[in-house]
Amino acid sequence: MARNLDITSLRSFIAVADSGGVTKAAGYLHLTQSAVSMQLKRLEESLDVSLLDRSNRTVSLTAEGEQLLSYARRMLALNDEAYTRLTAKEYEGEITLGVPHDIIYPYIPPILRSFAADFPRVQMRLVSAPTRRLREMFGRGECDVILTTEEHPGPGGEALVTLPLVWIGALGGSAWKARPLPVAFCKNCIFRSGVLKRLDEAGFDWEMVVDSDLDNAVEAVVSADLAITAAIKGVYPHQTGPIAHDGVLPDPGQSRIVLYLQAEEDPVLTALRDMIRGAYLSEWSPREKAQLTA
Repeated sequence: MARNLDITSLRSFIAVADSGGVTKAAGYLHLTQSAVSMQLKRLEESLDVSLLDRSNRTVSLTAEGEQLLSYARRMLALNDEAYTRLTAKEYEGEITLGVPHDIIYPYIPPILRSFAADFPRVQMRLVSAPTRRLREMFGRGECDVILTTEEHPGPGGEALVTLPLVWIGALGGSAWKARPLPVAFCKNCIFRSGVLKRLDEAGFDWEMVVDSDLDNAVEAVVSADLAITAAIKGVYPHQTGPIAHDGVLPDPGQSRIVLYLQAEEDPVLTALRDMIRGAYLSEWSPREKAQLTA
């Protein structure tokens, strides 16, 4: 006798596979961790196989899980298409989401995927630019929703989470020991003035080794161990990482991830806002969440 696979459980399974963990998946789905775990357990019991390898800190798929994932994506896509066509009000048009490049991963791709499933007729345009430029574009109405990284949110901004900045350099590098201290920030970097002020206040002689508007120029010199820079904790370019300086360097400060929305009454924009909130707020500890701006 044929058995049916539960679509809700398959949706949770895909979210866990895409995000790499139950906590992040719960945020994307607006569910509790226990609810997602229970759905996964029911799915495994119905198939009588283990779908996830839970032996490591990060969740990975078993061979059976990899096999199911392909089927699950197709089943979910067909389910969502049928449901949307037959029951949902059709929203059409285009919206523009602006995000600084250093916080696109890992959250934005799953958000875009979920949004496309819920609003198949709405075209999403993603703009990646520094915070200052995104604020300017938002002010001119060129972006409908933006995320920024800034210490003090502007009018209408909703601070999602407050995170520390850390000094980063090449893996195993020694540029941080050089004097004057070689630093690299692009001209539009929102952290630049505040971090340099902290160096001045701490009595550090420093020299800027990059003269560019592009973040990849900064990443190149930092990964080559020619300079150091500051970044949001946990968000590091390839071949770079936090510097274990044992307090030699001054605290570079902190930054907030801030959300701006053009029209609170627009159901499409508010749906996107809720997806972004769920993704970012699910990741941080209670202590970090307590730092949110009212």
